[in-house]
Amino acid sequence: MSEPTTHREIRAGRKEWIGLAVLFLPCLLISMDISVLFFALPFISTDLEPSGTQQLWIMDIYGFVLAGMLITMGALGDRIGRRRLLMIGATAFSVASVIAAYSTSAELLITTRALLGLAGATLMPSTLALIRNMFHDPRQRKTAIAIWTAAITGGTMIGPIVGGFLLEHFWWGSAFMINVPAMALLLVLAPILLPEFRAPKAGGFDLLGAALSLTAVLPVIYGIKRIAVDGVEPFPAITLVAGLLIGVAFVHRQRTYAHPLIDITLFRDRAFSGSILINVVGMFCLIGYALFTTQYLQLVLGMRPFSAALWSLAASPAIMVAVGVAATLGKSVRPAVVIGGGLLVSSAGFVLLSQVRVESPLVIVLIAAGVLVSGIIVASTLTADLILTAAPPERAGTASALSETGSELGAALGMAILGTIGAAVYHHRMADVVAPGLPPEASHAARETLAGADAVAAQLPGPAGDTLLDAARHAFTQGMSVASATGAVLMVATAIAAVILLRHVPTAQHDGDEETTNAGRELVH
Repeated sequence: MSEPTTHREIRAGRKEWIGLAVLFLPCLLISMDISVLFFALPFISTDLEPSGTQQLWIMDIYGFVLAGMLITMGALGDRIGRRRLLMIGATAFSVASVIAAYSTSAELLITTRALLGLAGATLMPSTLALIRNMFHDPRQRKTAIAIWTAAITGGTMIGPIVGGFLLEHFWWGSAFMINVPAMALLLVLAPILLPEFRAPKAGGFDLLGAALSLTAVLPVIYGIKRIAVDGVEPFPAITLVAGLLIGVAFVHRQRTYAHPLIDITLFRDRAFSGSILINVVGMFCLIGYALFTTQYLQLVLGMRPFSAALWSLAASPAIMVAVGVAATLGKSVRPAVVIGGGLLVSSAGFVLLSQVRVESPLVIVLIAAGVLVSGIIVASTLTADLILTAAPPERAGTASALSETGSELGAALGMAILGTIGAAVYHHRMADVVAPGLPPEASHAARETLAGADAVAAQLPGPAGDTLLDAARHAFTQGMSVASATGAVLMVATAIAAVILLRHVPTAQHDGDEETTNAGRELVH
């Protein structure tokens, strides 16, 4: 009988840490691709002349397909090999990027954005699941996941900066072409530095379950986003309800099918289900905060988009500190304490943001953003590890996909709910604001959004325009204040729930023996 694998033998070495750097490439690019078109859209509109509806689809279709295919691709990677799926996805991402860069019509660009979303769905679960295969030591894995989290967050923040820089020097297609060299490097290095893993005896692939997953998640995300932008209208509401009903059918399919895409019994584990919930709430609040602060910087403080994007990087030091704190505390302090503490820190950031007014100095907004984001990073870093370790190694890809799907759902809900709260306060405060001589359409636009008021004010003579814009800015900050207070209360409630749900989870030092045993089994495969 051979000796069991020792803790020292399964510690990651130089190859694994260099391989982690390779995994940064898809993480950065996928998160960048969500935001990189913010600056490119005006140039695309001039070149391709899309309709208003087509503009919305150009921006949204990537996220819709990405969210809808995550579960399917996570399960597929577990079956055919996570590294293989990562390389297939990288190839598809590169090809779709080139086609998108040279699109000659809005329809072609929408189609290629959908293909980018499909390829992105293969990459996200594979990167996190491969970390599970590469870092068996629980303390090393926590550090690796902290760095992985920072890469994703960094990509979202860097996207507008990169987009703005490229568009100052090249044509709009360069925002897509930047993907190609990075993915080519991934294709060269992945076979050398990344391990392959596929689930033993995974069984057949559930095609019906995959179809139900797509037709459940996509309508739900679409319905929530459209309601957030356009209000409650019949078609988005119908798609939302239809998606929820299909979701019920998907859950029933997974409970009764012999080889399901996801193991529903995982949700009985409080560490797994609690971590998914925390991820949803964390992304809910993160997107809600971004929705208001980006408008505040541009429309209240009057910054240009590129300048606003540069100022948003001021939160980067706080994110780096948060990554280090999560990796360090996660090794010796119970996850319930660290996650609960991180969420309370975020609630403090929301409280500070709720005090921001039109005349507030910029530093207040930047400090609030740093505090808020750092707390969420601390919590999400540890929940990613808990989600991975709660699932069996052969289900790591599916577990990662569930985590990412929860994040996408949280993002859509954050935009819808916090955005609706802010809009309701804005409408109430602007209801009695009247600018003399304005046609009804212009008055309606000014009362709908701050951007509308800004556009209308620019057409009015000096004093009248200044008065309207000042009223709109105060109404917006009042809405931001109420939405931020809501976020603070939600964060405190989630922190309490995290402590209750995760109080039984030990520290990395105490679960090392069990991890070593599981890793020994995993290495055999």
